[in-house]
Amino acid sequence: MTAIRLHPADHAWMSDPATLRVMAALEAAVPGGARFVGGCIRNALLGEPVDDIDIATVLEPEAARTALEAADIAVHPTGIDHGTLTAVANHKSFEVTTLRRDVSTDGRRATVAFTTDWAEDAARRDFRINALYADREGLVFDPVGGLEDIPGRRIVFIGRPEDRIAEDYLRILRFFRFYAWYGDGDPDPDGLAACAAMTDGLARLSAERVWVETKKLLAASDPAPALRLMAETGVAQALYAATPDTVRVSRLAALGGEDPLLRFAAVMGKGVAGLIRSMKMSNAEAGRIRRMTDTGLAADISGNWPVRAELEKLVYRHGNETVADQLFLLFSQDETPPEGWGGAIAHVLCFKAPDFPVNGADLQKTGLAPGPEMGETLRRLENAWVNSRFRLDRATLLSKL
Repeated sequence: MTAIRLHPADHAWMSDPATLRVMAALEAAVPGGARFVGGCIRNALLGEPVDDIDIATVLEPEAARTALEAADIAVHPTGIDHGTLTAVANHKSFEVTTLRRDVSTDGRRATVAFTTDWAEDAARRDFRINALYADREGLVFDPVGGLEDIPGRRIVFIGRPEDRIAEDYLRILRFFRFYAWYGDGDPDPDGLAACAAMTDGLARLSAERVWVETKKLLAASDPAPALRLMAETGVAQALYAATPDTVRVSRLAALGGEDPLLRFAAVMGKGVAGLIRSMKMSNAEAGRIRRMTDTGLAADISGNWPVRAELEKLVYRHGNETVADQLFLLFSQDETPPEGWGGAIAHVLCFKAPDFPVNGADLQKTGLAPGPEMGETLRRLENAWVNSRFRLDRATLLSKL
């Protein structure tokens, strides 16, 4: 095969001063002992944006740390037990990992040993397009045949799919996530069959890992095709005890609803309440999903959204994000969104609710003592102010006492 080269002049991330500093520091210890690996090479070859830069090295973690610190590069031992350091140069982070081979696996985690063999390191990875390496000059090294998959955007396991999945059952979900992001055409039949046959192993995974991977999948431009495959193979039911609503998530994508939490609520429908607990999501994430699926607020929005004054009231009471989320979910229910849907969402997102100009101190100055009566008076004045579309000023409001 003709050698493939990524020319640094065509890829800003390769010629960035911070990148050059990190690579030079590692190669000063072992010439040729560091290569770019994984996503940055895959994305560069696919013409996709490169966001994260991972580097593989023959240096063991302490030697890599020493080499980096000698070049005044900050080092954080973010995953040192598995050979991973985070190097920070010019305020940019790079994941630097020692070449590894698996000693043992249990379907969730692996015990690893360090190696200097690039082929061994490649063999323990998940998909062939994720096992591509490149040196500082951009020459691509392909130990497992990943370059064959680039033109057709194929997601193919390294070796036997069953072996890779048995090492870590999260790779089933990753197969669909990478298909959602980078796949094209029909999925690899052997990989798909292995995922379908090994769904029982998904029960071994922690909810936290499943949730992180699920959010990444839902962040794809349109995750519906991957979600349909997950439903057809039984993977979705094993993970979420639900069949995803792929039609609704496609509609949401067409409306510009890109947020993974919003898509999760749309995909899971009525089952989302139970999944908030079982997915072990953060309090902030759970709170947002509960707000966007609040049926009482949904009823208010459904009947009043065409009137901008009503939307402004709802934003004041519930916040821009919650009202926008509810509108996205409302408009994704039908095949064709109603006229004016885009303007409604845009208005909600840009409307800045003002601050209520009256407080308890103002009422005390009029002789009203703190207590239930003051609270009721504040609520009455606030309602009048909101109903005026926030136009009544402080003096006018106090004159209503």
